[in-house]
Amino acid sequence: MSSIFTKIVNGEIPCYKIAEDENYLAFLDVNPNAKGHTLCIPKQEINKIFDMDEALYLGLMKFSRKVAKALEKTVECKRIGLAVVGLEVPHTHVHLIPLHDMDDMRFQRKVSLSKEEFEQLASDIRANL
Repeated sequence: MSSIFTKIVNGEIPCYKIAEDENYLAFLDVNPNAKGHTLCIPKQEINKIFDMDEALYLGLMKFSRKVAKALEKTVECKRIGLAVVGLEVPHTHVHLIPLHDMDDMRFQRKVSLSKEEFEQLASDIRANL
């Protein structure tokens, strides 16, 4: 059975897309820890990050760095935090989270954005790629 992220890659479920190339996709987390919380994924469904072959893994880190740089230009924050947890969706994903304090990395704290705010934020980040 396909993961929710594979369904996003296949266009079966919509997302607030930030960036995409032939191997990777970045989109806003719809249940964000902080404004701008972004997920970077390989398009290939691989459950665990360290099960990825080295080239795909290094490509994901390079792709995530590019997205993080654009995110940092767009969302006011002290820095961009990076986390790979992945227990809730069996598809490798990198969390990029704009940080104001350490609590922004706790996955219990959430912020709410409207559809329009998500769309504008995605557009603003894409403009900084």
